Amino acid sequence: MAGASALLAACGSNTGRGGSGQALKQWYHAYGEPGVQQAVEKYAKAYPKIPVDVQWNPGDYDSKLATSLLSDGGPDVFESTLQISSVRANQVVPLDDVFGAAKSDFSESILATHTVDGKIYGVPQAVDMQMLFYRKSFFAQAGVQPPSTVDELVEAARKLTRAGVKGIFAGNDGGGGVLGGPALWSAGLDYVRDHQVGFDDPLAAQAIGKLRELYTSGSMLLGAVKDWAEPDAFTQGLVAMQWTGLWAVPAVQKALGDDFGVLPFPKLGDSGRPSVPVGAFGAMVNAKSKRIDEAKEFVRWLWIEKTDYQEDFNLSYGFHIPPRRSISEKASKLTSGAAADAVKFVRDNAKASNPPDWTSVMRTAFNDAVSRVVRDGAKADEELKTAAGKVRDELKRLYG
Repeated sequence: MAGASALLAACGSNTGRGGSGQALKQWYHAYGEPGVQQAVEKYAKAYPKIPVDVQWNPGDYDSKLATSLLSDGGPDVFESTLQISSVRANQVVPLDDVFGAAKSDFSESILATHTVDGKIYGVPQAVDMQMLFYRKSFFAQAGVQPPSTVDELVEAARKLTRAGVKGIFAGNDGGGGVLGGPALWSAGLDYVRDHQVGFDDPLAAQAIGKLRELYTSGSMLLGAVKDWAEPDAFTQGLVAMQWTGLWAVPAVQKALGDDFGVLPFPKLGDSGRPSVPVGAFGAMVNAKSKRIDEAKEFVRWLWIEKTDYQEDFNLSYGFHIPPRRSISEKASKLTSGAAADAVKFVRDNAKASNPPDWTSVMRTAFNDAVSRVVRDGAKADEELKTAAGKVRDELKRLYG
């Protein structure tokens, strides 16, 4: 009997915390940065009300999560990006009441990535964003100013290209995979707007055509050993500019010191706007959980109340921006240099890289069109018209 009691206590049935003692199940995907798993396990262990079991999920997290949400055996709390299909299938619960007064502390552009039809389904945990890195010394040597328009970007790339150095690197596909959205935003357009196609406009063809112009200019690096997400081409001096992410800042600083700056993707002419793509995993609650209220309370505690854990999660392992302004604007690692610029870009120029109503069908249709224009020289107006038709069909399916 004594041995059985000890075993039960060790298993968590007698934790001294409130509630039934049964642990909430919380899922994360497997972050690549060392220390993240131990950190989230520490957070869960510190929760004072009930036990929380963290499950770390290497491999194809998205597929595993999607399968689990179809059954009754899925997690109570999980991290994900929000898809409108999950809302339509009643797989997640609204979390508007979790935010309270803290809602105004979250950037609107980040909350939008977790919002469908005016309801918020996830509490953003960490913001990742992309931007343009440039070598200050290369620009000075060439007598070139940092570009503020797309035409200036194209011209700067040409002027900065010389023996052994290309003007810009935006991926081995010539930027078609990552610059399609920024090109639209540069013209004041979008993927989807008010449940309508957001790029059914002659300006869209002009904007995507600028990517083709860049691709054929001879100033783009193609065939790099590592693709755009890694800063190696930039830090090795193979390019004067590279499109990559905030996560690269520590490596770039280590390699180049202060000899670099960062910029948003520039505007097209006078009518557009500069932009940076942003994305954020959010903490969500499974609608099939038998303990929805307890799960929501845990999410509120961890991602609203525990601001010290939120800063730790974002900046002690990898390099991310805390979604809350009160944290990002005061965190010591984000108050100077390129990191401070990135925080400002997210505040002023952020656009959702994959908004909830931008489905995989829509994304594939648009990206394929951009690729054919950029790499194959297809006519931008025709390709985008075809893509717009496919997006329109998807929107009718979603909204009627």
